[in-house]
Amino acid sequence: MIQESGRDFSFRISATQAGERIDTYLAFQVRELTRSRIQDLIKAGYVTVNGRTCKASYALKLGDRVDLTIPPPRSSRLVPEPIDFDILYEDAALLVVNKPAGLVVHPAPGHATGTLVHGLLEHCRDLSGIGGVTRPGIVHRLDKDTSGLLVVAKNDRVHEHLSRQFKEGRVQKEYVVLVHGSPREDEGRIDLPIGRHPKNRKRMAVVATSGRSALTLWRVEERYERPFARLHIHLKTGRTHQIRVHLSHIGHPVIGDPVYGPKRKWWKAQFPGLDGIRAFLGRQMLHAQCLGFVHPETGEVRRFEATVPMDMTKVMGALQSLNEGEKIP
Repeated sequence: MIQESGRDFSFRISATQAGERIDTYLAFQVRELTRSRIQDLIKAGYVTVNGRTCKASYALKLGDRVDLTIPPPRSSRLVPEPIDFDILYEDAALLVVNKPAGLVVHPAPGHATGTLVHGLLEHCRDLSGIGGVTRPGIVHRLDKDTSGLLVVAKNDRVHEHLSRQFKEGRVQKEYVVLVHGSPREDEGRIDLPIGRHPKNRKRMAVVATSGRSALTLWRVEERYERPFARLHIHLKTGRTHQIRVHLSHIGHPVIGDPVYGPKRKWWKAQFPGLDGIRAFLGRQMLHAQCLGFVHPETGEVRRFEATVPMDMTKVMGALQSLNEGEKIP
């Protein structure tokens, strides 16, 4: 029998449940909580057996009364804000959002307000503090000026399940990117470790000795004059700035990337006739187009796609005009 009042739970142990560890038992009974979260609650005194606190390893006995209190989430001190982003899918467990370029995912130095997290708190008032109090629900992130798909967890168990899928490389992550130069091959792989730049800690770089393993698969989708190219990227790992660092390292930086690619003045000096393209380059031309994962609650494989945004389609149109011999306005 289970009785629930608010966030208080009470259980009476039957003969078939006797002998089981209390943390394992509670993780099965209260599906929204992970076993590690249950253990934290036990240590903090939020779990009692017959009115007394216990250890996570306690073996349940027939007739034991187990009481569990889930305390209110810690205040994140974040004020919900109406933020513009598209929700492609939502259910009781998670959301899939299409983040526009220019939107920071979570609060950070210099971005205390106006982030995706603030918008999520406005949309989901019951969003828990999982992922850290300043990052409720955030499982993974995109750079500020990268557009595209993100999945957001609504509870602790879903967050852990999705995080494990990302860690184990079981999430399908595909991107569209416009780059400088035209690769010699039609497809390839970049298997090079990434870490902090040894001289500039704000940048990432290919670092052979101390970097973390990173694998990027790429395929040419279209070649342009001058030259430029549109690539399809399949990201097998998820290191900070991975696509931007890997492509820059092999000589094909992302168009519009102010950190790892040519600066805006370079465009004017090298291609004075490309004013029509320069006018669109407010950010790196990188878009998270496809995201696939196993739904933590249903076990169903879900795959989502986000249309390439207008700024990138304008740049692609301008580059296509080069192929057709037209003058870019």
